[in-house]
Parts: sequence; structure tokens; C-alpha cells
Amino acid sequence: MPEVAVLNHDAVLAAVSPRAAIDATREAFLRHRRGEWVMPSKVYLEAPPHGDFRAMPALGDGLAILKWISSFPHNPAAGLPTVLGTLLVSDATTSEPIAILDARSVTALRTGAVAPVAARALAKDGAATVGIVGCGLHGAWAARCLAADGYGPGVCFDPRPEAAQALASELGWSVGTRDQALDADVVCCVTPGAEVVLDAGDLHPGQHFNMLGADGPGKAEATIGAVASCALFCDEWAQASHGGELTGAVEEGLVTRDRVTDLGAVLAGEAPGRPGPEAVTLFDSTGLAIQDLAIAAAAVAAWRDGRVEAQTISL
Repeated sequence: MPEVAVLNHDAVLAAVSPRAAIDATREAFLRHRRGEWVMPSKVYLEAPPHGDFRAMPALGDGLAILKWISSFPHNPAAGLPTVLGTLLVSDATTSEPIAILDARSVTALRTGAVAPVAARALAKDGAATVGIVGCGLHGAWAARCLAADGYGPGVCFDPRPEAAQALASELGWSVGTRDQALDADVVCCVTPGAEVVLDAGDLHPGQHFNMLGADGPGKAEATIGAVASCALFCDEWAQASHGGELTGAVEEGLVTRDRVTDLGAVLAGEAPGRPGPEAVTLFDSTGLAIQDLAIAAAAVAAWRDGRVEAQTISL
């Protein structure tokens, strides 16, 4: 067996910059839309009362990946991250293992990168200001990627003032209230999804919302009324309608498949994006394995090119 590279958290972040993550993520949606990259549905394995595990395979460009990742909300109380896991990369032509990557960093990069990808496709012309509601790991990466793509200034809000202040200081943005963050041109809600942070009364004409926190059954960051009031887009209907921000409105019969457009279709020019300058657009991101494949492929390429060092092991 060949040696297998092991890229830890820092190695992945050194290998893939926010700019590279954005470009790779956009390309992943296009490749998937064209049928060149494939993935089966995400598998959830509940581990009550602690959290859940998720298995996410994908294949494309000669690589096959499997991300095995968790969401354990009570982990921080024990000094552990909420999200932990590994991502396995194999050669898709021989099945030989190539690399093992830290999944937490991969997830952070692809979750952050989809924010500017969706905003460029769906936000109004001239949109600039950013509101971040939830400044944890994924909120911070959404902010970093938006800044890397030219968005800002931004307002950071988090129930933990120190988290909002740290992110604002890093980017030269400001700390504000929830209402101030929700007033921006591009708003990213990146909370655990345990309670609503966005209501219909918070919507203003011309805004774009990236809903990044509700990534499983029972989670929601917006009221059903707020969701139903927007022009709706998602990463994948199957996931979003059963375990994303759209789920509640779908179950109530207020949102049907014909009201929701896939982001990949917009990026490929197969479907229109924003209906008009006064519309409020909402993108429901549940997280796709093709996005993980994109980041993993970029990280492996950086390692093969000698741009980042990694440990190696023999299996």
C-alpha cells in the first residue's frame, strides 16, 4: 500500500485559502449540475442525547471521498469542538487511499465559501454590507470568505460578546445588535438552529439571506412566515426540504418544489436568480458532499505540489 498523507486542521487551512475555497466551491456546484460530480444523499446516525454523526460520500475528477463528521452541541462544555471528524480521500480509478483530512477545517472552509458564491449569484447589484448573526466557527469563516470576495464592511452579532468582538477586530468590522446585523445587504445566519433569529418583520426589500445554520431535522433559524416571504434557493432540494431552513414551510404546505431554485442551476445559467431589485432572496445551505470534495481536492493538490507539508502513514 502507498503512503497516505494526513493533513491536520492547520495543514488544511494552510493548503486552501478563502479565495481558493470560493473558486473551488463554485466549480463544484457547476460540476455537479453537469453530472460530472456525483454524491448520494447524506446519511444521519443519531446519537442521543449527545448529537449526531453524518456520512457524506462524493466522487469526481478521479477522486472519491467520504466525510465522517459529527455535530455534538454539548461538546464545548467539555472543552471539545461541536464539529469533529475525518475525511478520507481515495483514488477513484484504483480505490487506493490517498489522504486523511481533518473534517472540521474542510467543513468550515466549504460552509464559509458558499456564502459569497450564493451572494454573487443572488444578491442585488452593488450589495456590499454584511451582517453576521452567529460568530462561531462557521460564522467566522462565512465572514472571512465574504471579506475575501470583496464584501464589507460588516456587523457582527453573537450572544457571546467576546466572539463578536474577536471576529469584528480581525476583519476591521463592527460589533452590533441582532437588528443591526439583520439590516445589511447580505446577511448570514450561522447559529445552531435551536431558536429563531429571523422573522418576516426583519426582511427589507433588496436583501439577501444566507441561512447556514439549520442543517438537520428540527433546526430552524427563521420563522415559516419569513421563509415563505422570500424568493427561495437551496443547495439541494432533497436535503433542504427534509432537514434545512425550508423544511417547516414545506411541511406546512406554504412552499412547494416549484418555488425553490437550485443554486447550481442559477450558476449554470439554466435558471434565473433574483426576481428583481426589491425582492428578498434566501439561500438555504444544508452542506453538500461535493463541496467537501472540492476543498479536499484543493488540499490534496497543494500537498502533491509541495505547497503544504503533511504527515504520512502506512496502512
